[in-house]
Formats: sequence, C-alpha cells, structure tokens
Amino acid sequence: MEVEHLEIVDFLRAHAPFNVLPEEVLGEIAAQVEIAYFKEGAQILTFNQEIDALYVVRSGAVEVFRRNGDLYNRLSEGGFFGEFGLLRHRKVRFPVQALEDTLVYLIPEPLFAQLFEQYELFADGVEVEDRTRLRQAVSRREDANQLMTSRVVRLISREPVMLDQQASVQQAAQMMRDERVSSLLITAEGVEQVVGIITDKDLRNRLIAEGLSYDVPVAKIMSQNLITIDARQFVFEAMLEMLRHNRHHLPVMRHGKVVGVIALADLIRYETKNSLFVVSSIFRQQSVEELASLKADVQASFVRMVNEDANSQMIGSAMAVIGRSFKQRLLELAEQELGPPPVPYCFLALGSMARDEQSIVTDQDNALLLDPRFDPKQHDAYFAALAKFVCDGLAACGYSYCTGGIMATNPTWRQPIHVWEDYFTRWITHPSPEALLHSSIFFDLDGVWGKVEWADQLKTKILRLTQRHPRFLACMARNALNRTPPLGFFKDFVMEKDGKQRDSINIKRRGTAPVADVIRVHALTVGSNAQNSFDRLQDVIKANILPPGRGPDLRDALELIAMVRIRHQALALEEGQEPDNNVAPENLSDFERKNLKDAFQILSHAQKFLKYRYPL
Repeated sequence: MEVEHLEIVDFLRAHAPFNVLPEEVLGEIAAQVEIAYFKEGAQILTFNQEIDALYVVRSGAVEVFRRNGDLYNRLSEGGFFGEFGLLRHRKVRFPVQALEDTLVYLIPEPLFAQLFEQYELFADGVEVEDRTRLRQAVSRREDANQLMTSRVVRLISREPVMLDQQASVQQAAQMMRDERVSSLLITAEGVEQVVGIITDKDLRNRLIAEGLSYDVPVAKIMSQNLITIDARQFVFEAMLEMLRHNRHHLPVMRHGKVVGVIALADLIRYETKNSLFVVSSIFRQQSVEELASLKADVQASFVRMVNEDANSQMIGSAMAVIGRSFKQRLLELAEQELGPPPVPYCFLALGSMARDEQSIVTDQDNALLLDPRFDPKQHDAYFAALAKFVCDGLAACGYSYCTGGIMATNPTWRQPIHVWEDYFTRWITHPSPEALLHSSIFFDLDGVWGKVEWADQLKTKILRLTQRHPRFLACMARNALNRTPPLGFFKDFVMEKDGKQRDSINIKRRGTAPVADVIRVHALTVGSNAQNSFDRLQDVIKANILPPGRGPDLRDALELIAMVRIRHQALALEEGQEPDNNVAPENLSDFERKNLKDAFQILSHAQKFLKYRYPL
C-alpha cells in the first residue's frame, strides 16, 4: 500500500463512521478516494446540484446551510457531508461553504452506496440512531417550508382600516381608495367593536349589481359572520381558513383585538400555486362536466405541493379542502336541478377527508344526516336523487365509488339524526366485528354542507358514549391490530405475493391506515374531539397515557410513511402513470428504505402497546 493510502487509512480509522469498517475495506476506500482543496469562502456545494461523492473533511472547516440560508451545522476534521443528497436522488439538499482553507476526501457514490448497504453499523453512523434519524428526517421537511414556519403576523403590513357602520357606502369606497386597501373593518356606533367587513367584492355584488343608492349605510352590504385568525397561527393555517370558507380577507386577532387584515394577495407569495386557485375554480364551474375538467388541475396542485417540500399534514389538509369544495359545489348544482330540499339535511364527509388526511388516490365515503321530520315516503325520493347526483359527480371528478357502499346512495347511510344516534349506540354497546368495521369508518366524520352543526352534535354524543364503555375501546384496540406493518422477523419488508401488485407494499393498508387506527383508539380514550390524526396525537401526548417518547415517535412515523406514499403518487403522475398506494421497495431511495423500516418498527411497538393498555 502506498504511503498516501496508509495516511488515508489511518485517518479514516480514527473517525466515525469509518472506524467500524474492516481494515481491508478501509484500504479499498483509500485506493478510490480523490482529494480536493477549497479556499476560504469558496462554495463547495449548492442546493439541488448533482452530487456524486461523500465529502469528508481532512483539514479545515466548512459551514452547512439550510436551503433558506440559515446555518445548519459546522464541520471540522473528520466531519462529513453530502450524505443526504446521495441518499435522495443524488441532489444536494444542504449547501456547503468553506469556512477556512479546507482539504476534503471524496468517496465515490458507488462505493458509498456499497458501504451503506453492506455495513449496518456504518449506515447507522451515517444517519445516527433510529429515533433521532427519523426525527431529523421529518424535521428537515418542516424546516424547509415557509408555510409551516412563517406566522400570520409577518404578513401584516399596516394597522386595520375601520369605518363606523352608519357611514355610507360612498364614504366606504372613498376611504378604500384613499387608504389603498381592498377591505374595511366595520365597527359598531361609538365603539371599536368590529361587527363586520366590507370588500371590493361586496361593493360590486351587493351595491352596484343590486342598484342600491350610494347613500345607504355600509351596514346594509357588509359581511357579518367574520372568520378571523390569530396572529400566532401559521401562514398555512390562514390559507386553509380561506379555502374552507371561500374568503379572500381574514381579520387578524391578538389577545382578542384586531391588529390587521390579510388578503388573498398576501398569501400568494407563500402559497404553492394550487389549492387556493383550484378551490376558486371549483366554485365557478356551472356543471358536472366543467367540474370534471379540473381533475388535471387538482393533480398538478398535488404534485407541486410535493415538489415544494410541503409536509403530509399540509398536503392532506389542502386535498381534503379541495374534496369538500367539490362536494359543496355539486350539492349547490344538485339543489338547482332538484329544487330546495323538503327538509333540512347535513351532508357528511367520512374517513380521510374528515381527518384532513386525503391524498390524490382516494374513494368517496359519505353519508346524509336528515331532519327528524324526515318521512321516507314523502322525502326519500328527493334525497336519493340528491345523493346519486353528488356521488356520480364525485366519480366524474376522480373520486371513485366506495366498493363497500359507504355512500349516501345507500339508504342505510341516509337517515334521520336519531337513527344515526341509534347506530352508534348499538355499535358501541355491542361491538361485533361488523360494528367495529363501521366504527373505524364512521368515527371520522365531518359536516360539509347544510346543517353542519348536526355533525358536531353527533360527534359529541359519540365521544361521551365511548368513554362510558371501556370494553368497546378494548375491542377497537384489538381491531386496530388487524392491519400490521409489513416487516418480517429480520426487519425485512414483507410484500404482497399475489396479483398484479405482487412484490410491492400497500403503503395505505399496511402503513398510514393502521397508524390512524392506533391514534383513534387513544384519542377516544382521552376524550379528544380533534379530527386530524396529528391533532389527536397531540391531545394523547398531553394526556400522558403513552410511555415516554412514544408519542413523538408515532408522530414522526406517521409523517414519514405518509410522505413515502405521497411522493410515490406524485412521481407516478409526473411519469404519466395512474397513481396508487402500492410501493415497490426497489423504487425507494436508500434513505427512504431505511427510515421506512424505522417507522414501521415504531408502528409495530405502538400496536403491541395497545394490547397492554386496553386488555379485554
């Protein structure tokens, strides 16, 4: 062995993770290493550039940055960088700059990949121990996206502009012109209590279009049911509020006082050009055919969010809002065609849409809550037609029919509210296998149209009832064990063996669904009224019913598994293929494979804990 190779071997032997490798392997590395020199201040790696080697600092020091420019790490002799890029499509994730004159060893990517695959201790040293590795994998996604880290208060550029409700609409228009704003907050006479808001849209639709006099008080055309947001909430949450309520302006509150107004234009620079615009388009369509034409826009929205590093909670929430918007517009069109409903009703979203965890691959689960005065002979023909119109429309828009018949077109799921209360009472007090199956679907429900408050009332009754029946919770816990993570005895993936999806993993059935099942049981136990799995888990963690560290571990596992599923679907769309839930491990990066195994192991531990926590 040449002298310079011996020097490299001695250096590697003294630094982790190379110190766990056999001597002959260190010699092989030394024979292939290239050496590079960078002057102080030189840019070594830039974001998203191609990378073909692992960089090891021989002497000097470097700084590693996040993509937003924040300092991530400083490395000196023995430190290494570039591993994240090598493990994820050979693209640099973290830019690196020389802090001082620096000498580095370059280990070629094929050799690094071989070491990572063959030597478990080396791989663990590269990525640190399991929990920390998974936590870092998840936190990097959160840190990379401004939507999750920017607070609403950052969007406020001026104090709110206010006007008394007795002022004329002409005065309001003049003030909006002079102040160069697109909205005014309206206050009650003599006080600064905000009672409404007026926007450019209100002047157009409620004043000019209606032919009203410019002298009418502004109170006559203002919007009174204010939707507000707290200044401490995230920009993404503001975006979701606008999506859910189809509003273009949100008053911002701090300690109960209005401190500003943010408009749609303020969010455009933070948004991922998609969900806001898609939802706006949905409500402009005049037929089922026009709604169906938006399918490509929805898919493009999904792909762009993935490519811009949105996390699973953001993507799931945005896709659920888009799905709700399709339902709402279809119901509007249905009532235009069929006439007003004979009795009030509430249209329900079920499952992933209700939990704000929807992906681009989803079927439709829905139901109808009907007024107690509902008479099947007089009224059911109308609601059967309404359900058919909506379900057929959803299918045309890309939401496939539920193969299990969990749709409002099924008369069983089109009932007065007291019948629904009887359903849940029977399922909870007599938890048969069929009842548990229904519980796993219907316990995630949300009102999307009509008397949505009925859905909240039903959820409150369900929660009270379940807490009085521990046997039901124990049965739910056992039911949550039916779908196990796809790990074998030696932590190898267990894949589908039959059908066209053989040699793949159904990442929904074996991953995201069982995690949601586990979290649902704990959430019912602690009385959480949250819908989203991440929000439910936060309530569970606060209740302190899990072993130390298990709650954050489960949260990270859900995020990791969900993002593997989401990225798989986005890649299929980009390649012009039909997206699905079946992931072939060979199509995953080394980084994804290793972290996915960690996440499945955490899920396995969580399922085992259910047996202990909820004994029959």
